Amino acid sequence: MIKQFPQDFLWGGATAANQFEGAWNVDGRGPATSDTARAVAPEERKTMGSEFSSPMTREKLEYALNDKKGLYPKRWGSDFYHRYKEDIALYAEMGFKTFRLSIAWSRIFPKGDEKEANEAGLAFYDKVFDELNKYGIEPLVTLSHYEFPIHLVTAYGGWKNRKVIDFFVHYAETVFKRYKDKVKYWLTFNEINIIGMTGYLSGGLLFEDGKLNLQEMYQAAHHQFVASALATKAGHEINPDFKIGCMLARMQAYPATCNPDDVMEEVRKDHENLFFSDVQVRGKYPSYAKRFFKENGIELEIADDDLEILQDYPVDFMSFSYYMSSLARKKKSDEETAGNLILSEPNPYLQASDWGWQIDPVGLRITLNKLYDRYQIPLMVVENGLGALDKLEEDGSVHDQYRIDYLKSHVEQMYEAIEDGVDLIGYTWWGCTDLVSASTSEMSKRYGFVYVDADDQGQGTFNRSRKDSFFYYKNLIATNGASVLND
Repeated sequence: MIKQFPQDFLWGGATAANQFEGAWNVDGRGPATSDTARAVAPEERKTMGSEFSSPMTREKLEYALNDKKGLYPKRWGSDFYHRYKEDIALYAEMGFKTFRLSIAWSRIFPKGDEKEANEAGLAFYDKVFDELNKYGIEPLVTLSHYEFPIHLVTAYGGWKNRKVIDFFVHYAETVFKRYKDKVKYWLTFNEINIIGMTGYLSGGLLFEDGKLNLQEMYQAAHHQFVASALATKAGHEINPDFKIGCMLARMQAYPATCNPDDVMEEVRKDHENLFFSDVQVRGKYPSYAKRFFKENGIELEIADDDLEILQDYPVDFMSFSYYMSSLARKKKSDEETAGNLILSEPNPYLQASDWGWQIDPVGLRITLNKLYDRYQIPLMVVENGLGALDKLEEDGSVHDQYRIDYLKSHVEQMYEAIEDGVDLIGYTWWGCTDLVSASTSEMSKRYGFVYVDADDQGQGTFNRSRKDSFFYYKNLIATNGASVLND
């Protein structure tokens, strides 16, 4: 018997407007939080860059908006705005079934709170979706991905202000109606569970004393939960065929030892990670949250019908990012390794990437089983990939066997999870075309199957070329995984 994936499996790639699109001040787009993300110093690049994870103050925000000398690479990204036809043609050549992208909120509503949308912004995404549909590629669209209109930060205080719920729902309804016949799959908030890390970028939160405020952080998250549920309600009313999902940064952890304290620490980490999907999938706050709120002095302001809204409009499917796993230990170790949004002590059984991220394909199978056991709804891996230092050869090729090996090992484990009974419906490789890193705003940390000729300073032709992994993924999709599973 030939091993392969289900016939309707959605193979593809993933990007985000703030890292890929560029054209930050073109055709009426307003300034967004991502536009103030400055490229970090080289010595910080193997951790989470300070511009990504440090609390933002109003002073730092104003400085970035007026800075004429600093590097802000997300303002130009990979210039998808002007090269979308070329990029989509490459995705079609690879055989993509789906392409994950995000809409820039401030391209549709430059300030975020207008009643009338920016037609030029709407028209751009019309052209993108039409191009995708021409090749039979299903768009998978994220409404909010690490960017937020600056005006909503300075005038309202971001998501801690309940008024932002109405602005987001109006934005969601606008794009739902405009693209109701062009887009089927939607995600509301990207990696909603790391608002503590991206409080400014995705939440518009300012912390003037430079310290995170848990009360404001979880109040903002509550408003995002309600906004997501109301957007789901609106989407289903506009087109009953819409499939609307949540998106989580999955942080699979293992107990560092069989010491029961370490096992309990792993349980605690899972609660911390899955709290957000528990609310969006199950439609209610989990019981374990009560203790956390009590011990941290968090008292949420919840409107009379909020809990009913959460209960009545849960998401249709769950998506998540998976890059690595970590270890949980009650007594912290002095030795730590970098990772996606977290630091963890090294796992002696795993290898690591150039950036210190622990490579754990079996962990993907484990997390797929855990999530499906917990929620029993369709799952989609919408971010998975390897950031590496690629070498461009004189003939334009890139020999990235390390990326092929990473892809192969994770695809094999996804197949095993499906055999385990998991309802996995799709997989989108992160950064299918090279783009600017979310955390450190560098281009040299490359994920793509397609190489972009641009450096960390934005210098280069921005021309595209195919890496070895491009052809490997093309064959993988053409055989629906059989080329990987049966070699």
